[in-house]
Parts: sequence; C-alpha cells; structure tokens
Amino acid sequence: MARPWGGASRTSLFSREEGVREAYAAHGAEIYRFALRGLGDPGSAQDAVQETFLRAWRARERYDPQIAGMRVWLFGIARNVVIDLHRARGSRAWLNDLADHETLERSSPSSPDEWEALMQRWLVEEALRRLGEDHRHALTETYLNDRPYAEVAGELGIPESTLRSRVFYGLKALRVVLEEMEVSL
Repeated sequence: MARPWGGASRTSLFSREEGVREAYAAHGAEIYRFALRGLGDPGSAQDAVQETFLRAWRARERYDPQIAGMRVWLFGIARNVVIDLHRARGSRAWLNDLADHETLERSSPSSPDEWEALMQRWLVEEALRRLGEDHRHALTETYLNDRPYAEVAGELGIPESTLRSRVFYGLKALRVVLEEMEVSL
C-alpha cells in the first residue's frame, strides 16, 4: 500500500503539491469529522483541517514513517489544533455566539484525557462503520450496549450461536480495520 506523499523519505514528504493533495484526499474527511465532533461547528472544523495540513507542511521535516504512520501523525496534529481552537474560542467570547451551543455542550471535552477518550471513541466508531452491517450490529449490541447474547439473538431472530459467530468474526474484522487505519488502542 503506497503512502500518501511518498512516505519512504522524510524529506520528500511534502516536497510536491500532488503529495499534499493525496494526503488530503486520504485523510481530510476523517480529520474534518473528528474536528467537527470536538468543536461542534462546521466552519471551525474546516479551519481545523486547514490548520492541520498547514502545520503538517511546516513540520514535514519532523515526520518519520518509522515512528508513526501518516494518519496517526496527522491526527496528532489535528488533536492539538482542535484543542487550540477550543481554547481560542474560550478566550474570545464573541466566537461563542457563532457556535452551535447544543452541539458544543454535548461534545466539547475540557481536559487532555477527555480529548484522548474522544479520539479513541471516534476511531472505534469509524472502524465499526467500515464493517459489514451484521458484524457491526452484533458488536454494537453485545459489546457497546452490553446486552446479553440471548436477548440480542432473539431480537434479530437468529440462533445465539450465529450471533456469537458474528461477534467473533466481527472482532477479527475490527482488528484488521484498526490495523489498516494504523490505530493501536
């Protein structure tokens, strides 16, 4: 699998415009969804994506593909950008009038640990979204909603053994998806 920006060389990471476009195409939408969730405002989320790629461009010499994959590196930058924008909004009261307060109250973490938990939840949700419907539903109901196998199987109209099989293979598929996403939780 080819890495965006020709990940083989640290110095060539952002050395060409096409590389930036490739990285944005590969990761921009995910970073936007992450920023939107943290900031609660589409405009601020767009600013966060732009700032993330700008900071990545400026720090291109520090990227080392031996330490972390491109996606992980960009999400680390995005996390810092979202925190910075959240703090900036707090220091500029007039910006609060522009935000969707209901979304902000539901989704704005206040500590670094909460930001880390938000990032992990988002990554798991993104990975689950990439699974097939049967596996996703089985994992969501049994693991995330902590419901008994018998209850979920009865609701779905399938044998409990079939549900257990879906959970087993769903977990295997989830591990593969997380590896493809270069995530280790």
